Amino acid sequence: MSPFPGVSVDIIDNDGRSVGNDEGGYLVITAPWPGMLRGIWGDDERYKETYWSRFPGRYFAGDGAKRDQDGDIWLLGRVDDVMNISGHRISTTEVEHALVSHPAVAEAAVVGASDATTGQAIVAFVTVKGTGFDDVADGDTFVAQLRDHVAHEIGPIAKPRQIMLTPELPKTRSGKIMRRLLRDVAEHRELGDVTTLMDPTVVNAIKEGMAAGGDDQE
Repeated sequence: MSPFPGVSVDIIDNDGRSVGNDEGGYLVITAPWPGMLRGIWGDDERYKETYWSRFPGRYFAGDGAKRDQDGDIWLLGRVDDVMNISGHRISTTEVEHALVSHPAVAEAAVVGASDATTGQAIVAFVTVKGTGFDDVADGDTFVAQLRDHVAHEIGPIAKPRQIMLTPELPKTRSGKIMRRLLRDVAEHRELGDVTTLMDPTVVNAIKEGMAAGGDDQE
């Protein structure tokens, strides 16, 4: 996509430099326009700190983006959901879309986990369509197929380090996947608040499966 007429945006790196084509970074607004947030009621300092302090003189709302080879902009989602894999910025949403494009995958949730070699590594949690879970849960072949599928859809750098096959994903009562808890599982941390989950036993089962080795692939 391209900016709407009258909207001035840029994609910049950590140092505030504009990135080139086929590179990713932070999406900023470089000139004010009527549709942007103009303040926080009763808290001007918070507004400046939240939206203007990261890159002085440029408005940053917290989204990652990249330019493709043609210079068009692709949104990658919130920077909290953008992973830095060996210097490559990869959106968790991008990997999730690649996984669910496989005909056997019903749902997928992707998080970044610390990795001594690459900085961050991709960890995926996948549910299988229909009753197929029992047919693939004990084999490595399906996991290898999924990793190759992601590499084909995005590139080898996006291959998940680990894919955990699970009958369900932890969700709130409104149906939202709780990626925060999956990050806790991937980082082997104590689980955060689970009171909003529809079924708290799901994330505990995933944690136990991860501790047992899951479907770890290198």
